[in-house]
Amino acid sequence: MALEWVVLGYAAAAEAIMVILLTMPGLDALRKGLVAVTRNLLKPFLSIIPFCLFLLMDIYWKYETRPSCDGDSCTPSEHLRHQKSIMKSQRNALLIASALVFYWILYSVTNLVVRIEQLNQRVERLKNKD
Repeated sequence: MALEWVVLGYAAAAEAIMVILLTMPGLDALRKGLVAVTRNLLKPFLSIIPFCLFLLMDIYWKYETRPSCDGDSCTPSEHLRHQKSIMKSQRNALLIASALVFYWILYSVTNLVVRIEQLNQRVERLKNKD
């Protein structure tokens, strides 16, 4: 199960790096290539959404089937294991949320950059026409 979280972490990191590269000033020469690569990667990265939903359901299932450790009914080691399990679930939920948010930001920024390029081309055509 840890491999799924590693894959999701790498995907979220790749999305974050692409967003940073697209929004960083001074990379105008590389921006066209970055936009082309990013637009080609948006469809494969769309698979992150059902993958995140699957992992979210896994967290929910583990939460519902987790043995409760209330009061004096468990040993200190069981209580510690229970707390670690809760912390892992919270961390994994945060990773899911960050992957989804980064995908949304990457999609929005890519569309905005493409739109800006199209508008700049229109302005150049109108200037050349006059």
